Amino acid sequence: MKIRLHIGILFIATLLTLSSCEQKTKETIKANKQPNIVFIMADDHAVAAISAYEDWLSEIAPTPNIDRIANNGMLMYNTYNTNSICGPSRSAILTGKYSHVSGFFKNEKGGDFDGSQQTFPKLLQQGGYETAVVGKWHLGTVPTGFDYSKVMINHGGQGTYFDTVFLENGKDTIVERERHSTAQVAHDALKWLDNGRDKDKPFMLMYQFKAPHRPWTPAEEFKELFTEGDLPHPANFNDDYKGRKAASEQWMEIANHMNRKDLKVPPKNPESMTKWEFNKYNLYGNRAGEDWTPHDSLQGAELKNWKFQAYVKDYLRCVAGVDKAVGQMLDYLDENNLTENTIIVYTSDQGFYLGEHGWFDKRFMYEESFRMPFMIQYPGVIEPASVNRELLLNIDFAPTFLDFAGLAIPEDIQGTSFKKQLVNDKSAETREAVYYHYYEWPKWHNVQPHYGVRTDRYKLIHYYYSMDEWELFDLDTDKNEMNNLYGKAGYEEITATLKQQIKELQVEYKDDMSLEEMREMTDVVIERVYNESNLKTK
Repeated sequence: MKIRLHIGILFIATLLTLSSCEQKTKETIKANKQPNIVFIMADDHAVAAISAYEDWLSEIAPTPNIDRIANNGMLMYNTYNTNSICGPSRSAILTGKYSHVSGFFKNEKGGDFDGSQQTFPKLLQQGGYETAVVGKWHLGTVPTGFDYSKVMINHGGQGTYFDTVFLENGKDTIVERERHSTAQVAHDALKWLDNGRDKDKPFMLMYQFKAPHRPWTPAEEFKELFTEGDLPHPANFNDDYKGRKAASEQWMEIANHMNRKDLKVPPKNPESMTKWEFNKYNLYGNRAGEDWTPHDSLQGAELKNWKFQAYVKDYLRCVAGVDKAVGQMLDYLDENNLTENTIIVYTSDQGFYLGEHGWFDKRFMYEESFRMPFMIQYPGVIEPASVNRELLLNIDFAPTFLDFAGLAIPEDIQGTSFKKQLVNDKSAETREAVYYHYYEWPKWHNVQPHYGVRTDRYKLIHYYYSMDEWELFDLDTDKNEMNNLYGKAGYEEITATLKQQIKELQVEYKDDMSLEEMREMTDVVIERVYNESNLKTK
């Protein structure tokens, strides 16, 4: 009996040892095999509009396919961008550097991205990867560092929702008339994965959508969503901007600064208008004092709610299109046995205001635009349904991808790999604070240039271009950022500490210039390289 028991114990121990060895072997193979990377990025996708975050819109507008990535991997709660506007954020992601270092620090009159500089796609190429970018680019110059590229180039590089103009491999200009831009990007990305790449190499695909960017034009199949009843308002929908001068002077209020094109109110007789008259009609409402209503009986709070409902429903319809396209990508990877060795990321170039503070758009360092969605899966390496709440920046994406690929991270990259955090390595170093700097003024929304710092509890912002205003928020007690504590009794010590952190981070990130030099950066005028009127399309 004892002999049998002893043999049984030995047998079980052997099985456990074999199982452990098998797991270690699997981990070793995974560690030595470069993973594929699918980097999925929407434009202006707010955290509140992704149901995995369980925010105020989660039950109303679920995103089941995007949520699959969070369910299969890690949901990052505190990922921030360094400059909340499309091109600068994209340049930061590509280079792992702040936008003032990469050279692309504003969209308006800031020139084009310097494609000759170091980017993570180039480094992956050098490390044996096949690379591609499909969809929105918005950096002006032809993409570099990619074996294949097909990017939107019309409408100032923004692309359009219909009849989108694409530049393919830097030379073939194509107008795609068959599909909505979201569906077209999905079609092109899957086509490249299926028969456009070298299947003997690991691949990195940047899968990038225009949606849900302004003017929020959904595909026909989603237009019936949210047609029954009104959607709720966010908690600070009726912000009066008390104690916040910069917030009171912007041009991004839903009530006062949305134009007719935004809200799909066409002219009665468009055929009688010149192109200039048509554009003027559509854009009326962008600026302070350009008041309008679809009919005179709609005024005040009712008009504001009507505009909000029209805006946010179209925005969420565009999100539904993105969610479908994400599902198509995930299904393709599953069906072709690619999921197991593929890192999949979902993010946005920044957040967005969905009525918070009464606003649309981004730019301010307030949470809704400063904070980005970010979720990532890598089966067998990142624990499913895991959560991380450490402070991360978009400049961290590049070094993290390089780290997973087993490639050296150049010393001039300003971001830090968070691979250790993704695999729950307790030795991972974490940030105490994140630094932000926005430069553009006054177009398009009259948002005062500003910089600031955010810790896990406090945020300090300095508006400096044509005013000298500071804002301090305690995010534990004021998550909606309505109560400016700067200069109030009892906050002197934390203010001094945060100002010192700003100085240290400005030195670390090479942004320790004078205010006058910062203003000069805002004032710089560099026209974009390409001219759409010269495009030859087919």
